[in-house]
Amino acid sequence: MFGAMLLSSIVLSLLLSVAAQGPSIDRQIAFLVNSSSPQINYPTDFTQNIVPKPIHSHNDYWRQVPLLTALSLGVASVEADVWLFNGTLFVGHELAALTPNRTFSSLYVEPLMQILAMQNPKDYFTVNQTGVNGVFDMAGSIPLQLLVDIKTDGVETLPFVQAQLEPLRARGYLTTFTNGTLRESAITVVGTGNTPLDPVKALEPRDFFFDAPLNQLTDPSLNTTWGPGLSPLASVDWNIAVGWSGIGNISATQLGNLTQFVNDAHSLGIRARYWDLPGWPISARTAIWETLILSGVDWLNADDLEAAANF
Repeated sequence: MFGAMLLSSIVLSLLLSVAAQGPSIDRQIAFLVNSSSPQINYPTDFTQNIVPKPIHSHNDYWRQVPLLTALSLGVASVEADVWLFNGTLFVGHELAALTPNRTFSSLYVEPLMQILAMQNPKDYFTVNQTGVNGVFDMAGSIPLQLLVDIKTDGVETLPFVQAQLEPLRARGYLTTFTNGTLRESAITVVGTGNTPLDPVKALEPRDFFFDAPLNQLTDPSLNTTWGPGLSPLASVDWNIAVGWSGIGNISATQLGNLTQFVNDAHSLGIRARYWDLPGWPISARTAIWETLILSGVDWLNADDLEAAANF
């Protein structure tokens, strides 16, 4: 009690001393911020004031600071290309880009563990809390989507990806599908690239999901019942499924394909994404982004994250 009273008196004296310099509230705020007062700091303020946005950071590992750059802009989906060599998962777009220090664990798993530890402090305030806070302080219930693009043999690589996710799994940070129920948590991991469908189907419980083919969700030849418990995300190459360059008007056929595939996904409770979008000229990119948003696409695939975040 005495400590609290002492702290209050210190803060009050700070306020009064600043007030004596003039009536500016901005000056008082700046003074308190610079004083590092414990009354204006929060345990979970790592992502304070960052609003999450439905943007996917394509080839996120290309950024100068992978993961953190995306989070700083509110990007709620990131992608890592992984290659298996001698039991280690390396991250890079191609073989020539791989280095010993850039691993799936060092670039993604370990930083996420540190961030989520800050977002989920263990103290007497949270002792009875049953849920998990996500990476975004302003929207703790929104999961971060982590796409794992397997580049090496999928059947061989998948168990190693699963093993690398164990620290996140052990803390209850992974979205999980078990006994017919999907329970969202801080991170939703979705496999793409060479990720094998049948082994993902066989996972029980499942905390590693499959990126479904957006343009084939109604194709009976795939012999798969699609839904968010298997595939919370469905994606397709823009040039294959739609093909509009963004220059001139989109044709009725192209727009019909775009909206039909999105509607197919939504009818199954699946979120839709188009990748390999034209990035230049900027006017064409803007036209495509506008059309995607109007069509109800859930994730805006982007290489220029700042442009997408400010769109």
